[in-house]
Amino acid sequence: MSNSIIVPTLNEAELIQPFLEHLRERAAEAEIIVADGGSTDGTAELAAALSHQVVHVKRGRSVQMNAGAQAARGEILWFLHADVKVPPECLTEIERIMSNPRVVGGFFRIRLPHSQPIYRLTDSFAHYAGLFLRMRCGDHGIFCRRKIFMDVGGFPDVPLMEDVEFFRRLIRCGQVLHSNKRIVVSPRRYETIGRARLTVAYGLLSTLYLFGVSLPTLAAIYERTCCRAREDRISDSQAIDFHSSLD
Repeated sequence: MSNSIIVPTLNEAELIQPFLEHLRERAAEAEIIVADGGSTDGTAELAAALSHQVVHVKRGRSVQMNAGAQAARGEILWFLHADVKVPPECLTEIERIMSNPRVVGGFFRIRLPHSQPIYRLTDSFAHYAGLFLRMRCGDHGIFCRRKIFMDVGGFPDVPLMEDVEFFRRLIRCGQVLHSNKRIVVSPRRYETIGRARLTVAYGLLSTLYLFGVSLPTLAAIYERTCCRAREDRISDSQAIDFHSSLD
């Protein structure tokens, strides 16, 4: 099976080069497509040297991943974020899972790299809760057959949880299996927004989603609980740096 990796990016200049070098080491046989949503920090230029193709498209994770999938040539499409580390022999693992023709897709378990209990909660409890609730997010490195991706219409253009919506489309088409090999996920969102705040926010959003709350409403809740908290923390950090410079 041929594999294409699609990576949506937006201003990831600090991460994109080491990430793509990591991919070329651990997934050397895969085609790498970077779908850039209009970065202004040189991300696309850095990616061009280490990927097979950079697709330039308007900002929006669904739009970017769909454009990357359209440009890809592989039988298996694997969607990855630029702040993860994939496990060794990842392509062999994907091939093992996809060797069953009844399997339409799959994903990996995740691990946050620090030892705090709240990270282990995310690693373990959230994994089993996600299986029970039939929900999975993009951090898990969702992969699927190209034909199935096209059949379900790709990622829906929605304001939030496009990966969950896509995952639910997949499981309606056939078996979706997981690998116990771990993708290591950057804790940067947890560190920026707050570990407890983000964990509670994810749980709240998932619960409301299951009860049928509209995605625009969920996006507004996420904006209030997470994005504004991140902006406040960044502002506080900048203020501390400024006052320190005066001492």
